[in-house]
Amino acid sequence: MKDNNSINGHRQRLRERFLKSGLEGFHDYEIVELLLTLGTPRKDCKQPAKEALNKFGSLQAVLEADPKELQQVRGIGPNNIFGLKIAQAVARRYLADRILEADFIQSSGDVIEYLSHNLRERKEEVFMVIYLNGRNQILGMEELFKGTLTSSAVYPREVVKKAIVNQAAALVFVHNHPSGNLNPSKDDINITKRLKEAASTIDVAVHDHLIIAGDGYYSFADHGLI
Repeated sequence: MKDNNSINGHRQRLRERFLKSGLEGFHDYEIVELLLTLGTPRKDCKQPAKEALNKFGSLQAVLEADPKELQQVRGIGPNNIFGLKIAQAVARRYLADRILEADFIQSSGDVIEYLSHNLRERKEEVFMVIYLNGRNQILGMEELFKGTLTSSAVYPREVVKKAIVNQAAALVFVHNHPSGNLNPSKDDINITKRLKEAASTIDVAVHDHLIIAGDGYYSFADHGLI
């Protein structure tokens, strides 16, 4: 077993490497190790980090894993979860802040990156709306509905009300497919049509409906469905 001086010296070297060069040259297990140490001041986290990567297969999968599943890895407890989840939450906040007030079209890559990061791990369907002003700048984003996307789960009147409150000139709808299937269902197509018709009653345009599944996405606009 390593003594505390050895553990602390190793951690200090990892932190100095990061401060000097960022994550360049870091192995994935070293990144996980650094995050685990945030919640474990005096414990060697290298082996739990390696075991977590072996179990989940990638850095992304470790960060997105359910806390209960993470704690099945020997050496990872409730305190360790903090470091992994705070890093993910900060990344999401950063990505969201980066696209606010940005042009939706010109910044579409950043928007998709945020949406993918935010939705790909969700176990249930989530319906979001992106509110745009008359210059296609993003005013804000909001999760409106959760659960399987059916006509009984998404209310056009609620979308219209939120569009008015946010003073939106245009909308982009977004939802995820936890199954990983990118193709829109009949319900997806029908709901999009109903929402577009409802928005038109208040002179608000619908620019797109995006489906997020895994690391990919499907655009209704690109496929001529808007």
